[in-house]
Amino acid sequence: MRDRIAVFTVFALNGLALGSWASRTPALTAQVHASPGVFGLALLGASVGMLAAASVSGRLIERAGARAVVAGSTAMAAGSLVLIGFAPTVPLLAGALLVIGASVGMLDVAMNVAGVAVERRLGKPVMSVFHAGFSFGALAGSLAAGLAAGHGWSPARHLTVAAVVAVLVLAGVIRAVPGIRPEHAEAPVGTPARAPIRRPVLWLLAAVALCSAIAEGASSDWSALLMTVERGVGQGAAALAFAGLQLVMGLTRLAGPWAQRRFGPTRCLAAGATLAAAGLVAAATIPVAAVGYAGFALAGAGLAASFPLALSLAGDAGKRGDGTGGEREIGFVTAVAYTGFLGGPPIVGGIAQATDYDVAFVFVALVAALILPAAVAARRSRRREDAEAMVGR
Repeated sequence: MRDRIAVFTVFALNGLALGSWASRTPALTAQVHASPGVFGLALLGASVGMLAAASVSGRLIERAGARAVVAGSTAMAAGSLVLIGFAPTVPLLAGALLVIGASVGMLDVAMNVAGVAVERRLGKPVMSVFHAGFSFGALAGSLAAGLAAGHGWSPARHLTVAAVVAVLVLAGVIRAVPGIRPEHAEAPVGTPARAPIRRPVLWLLAAVALCSAIAEGASSDWSALLMTVERGVGQGAAALAFAGLQLVMGLTRLAGPWAQRRFGPTRCLAAGATLAAAGLVAAATIPVAAVGYAGFALAGAGLAASFPLALSLAGDAGKRGDGTGGEREIGFVTAVAYTGFLGGPPIVGGIAQATDYDVAFVFVALVAALILPAAVAARRSRRREDAEAMVGR
């Protein structure tokens, strides 16, 4: 039980970091005097850091263990929050975002490896519950950001307080995080030993995570600006769009284990893609603030299963005979998904610069809809792998 609570808390801390700074994008944009297009390029720093760190995190976790990487990356994320809050120019903000991107990239892989370890110990799907912790942490961060903005707190003051809270909470739970580290490099169960890059099923699961990352990342980074610029709400009220998305996403993820047992992962992914696309289209095309809030909440429900299911299935595809494994597979899928964070912000910012935020979010809705065919293709590819493995025995 202690390991479940600890992993849930680590996911929540990751969400807290995101919700804290992402909900302050209007204030950060004004602080560094950036246009939407330029601010999108600054966000590119976080994406580059995420991608670079995620691509090597699997090997690092194999060497040091998940617990050590969780501790180091969370501490680094807390420090980078302070850097973001004090950044006075676009280049310095981009540098601070690069640091938080790298720390979050390592933390994402490590906490998901720890989550898979707990899932295997329990013998039932609980990954979506851990990701609910991320959503609730992001919700807490965004609500705190709304309060901070409403009371006139600068990003520096607000993000420094958030960093201190994160470090204190981490110190209380880190000992209970699974320190999973395989002792033997056995082959994955039921499949021949192959590098992740050579397995089509992992590319397809990465496509699911990629589309989810673009849709969720765009909603996190740009929802507050859509609400302020296109719907005319204040900064404090704009943060509620992100808060609503994270609240509904978190509640939906709590029901994830039941839904997966009842309908299976592929049907959950397909239904979620349809729901997310519909919500984002509504938020973008109906010029009413209340519909915008409802649309982002609907998107949160639809995107709830995508990322956790993609990583859980990737971990299952890399499971070894000794019950460990999946570090490199999770790292591979995460790294590919982070190209969405790499390309998403400048693309959405560029579309918003050329047209408006409404058109940009219609594009995001189309990306979310692509989760459906990718999920179906991933299921077929895994079945093909299993059949080939049985023939080869």
